[in-house]
Amino acid sequence: GSCLESVKIAIDTGYRHIDGAFVYYNEHEVGQAIREKIAEGRIKREDIFYCGKLWNTCHPPELVRPTLEKTLKILQLDYVDLYIIELPMAFKPGDAIYPKDENGKIIYHETDLCATWEAMEACKDAGLAKSIGVSNFNRRQLEMILNKPGLKYKPVSNQVECHPYFTQPKLLEFCRQHDIVIVGYSPLGTSRDETWVNVSSPPLLKDPVLNAIGKKYNKTAAQVALRFSIQRGIVVIPKSFNPQRIRENFQIFDFSLTEKEMKEIEALNKNVRYVELLM
Repeated sequence: GSCLESVKIAIDTGYRHIDGAFVYYNEHEVGQAIREKIAEGRIKREDIFYCGKLWNTCHPPELVRPTLEKTLKILQLDYVDLYIIELPMAFKPGDAIYPKDENGKIIYHETDLCATWEAMEACKDAGLAKSIGVSNFNRRQLEMILNKPGLKYKPVSNQVECHPYFTQPKLLEFCRQHDIVIVGYSPLGTSRDETWVNVSSPPLLKDPVLNAIGKKYNKTAAQVALRFSIQRGIVVIPKSFNPQRIRENFQIFDFSLTEKEMKEIEALNKNVRYVELLM
C-alpha cells in the first residue's frame, strides 16, 4: 500500500518518470496510482514515462514478449515508454526468480544477448514499448549490441549505478558518443542492507563536501548529489517512500552548481559500487 500512496504523491509533486520492474512486486500498485491520477484529470497517460524491465529468467527470445505482456497486464496499461534488459546475465528460465541448485548457488542460463535484443526490437515494433534499452551493461556488452548485424534499434539508455562516489566517467563518455542516455540508479547511495550492499563505503549523504555545498544553497546533501548528476546530463531515479523526501528530491531546479563545485564533487569518486550485484 505504501507504494500506491508514494506514486500518487510523486505525481502530484510533479514527477513523470516512474522506474519500475516486475521483480519489485509492486507494479499493480504503480499501475493503480497512474490510473487513479488519470481518472482525477491530474495527468494523461502520455504525460507519464514508465520504465519496465526484463528479468534474468526471461532472456530466451520466445519469453521476451510474453513477459512484457504480463507486465502490461499487471499495470493495466497498453504500453510502456521504455523497456530494458535488467541485467546482461541470464538465469535458468522458470517460476523461480532466483533459481538455485542444492548448494544455494544461482543457476545461470546460456542465452545470446543479441537474440534477446532482437526480441526487444519486436516489442517496439508491436507498439508494446515506445523505446528499448539496457541496464547494468558495460562497454563490451553495449558494443556487442551496437555492432550486431542487422541492428534495427540501438539502446536508448543504459541504467547503471551512478553518484558522486561512483561517477562512471568512461562509461558516461562512451554512451555520450553513441547517444545512449545514462540513467543513474542509487543516485543518493543506498540503504545499508548488508545482504546486497557494500557497506565498506561510508554513507554518501554524510559526505562533508556535499553537506558544505548544501549549506551554501540552503539545500540538503541529497539535493546537491541529485543536482550534480543532472548537470552531468544523467537521468536520476531516487527512490523514497517518505512524502517529505519525495518532495525534497524534486526541489533541485531552483539552483545550480558552479564549475568549481562540480569539480569538487567529481573528486569524491571512489570507483566503488554500493550495489555489488553479487549474483
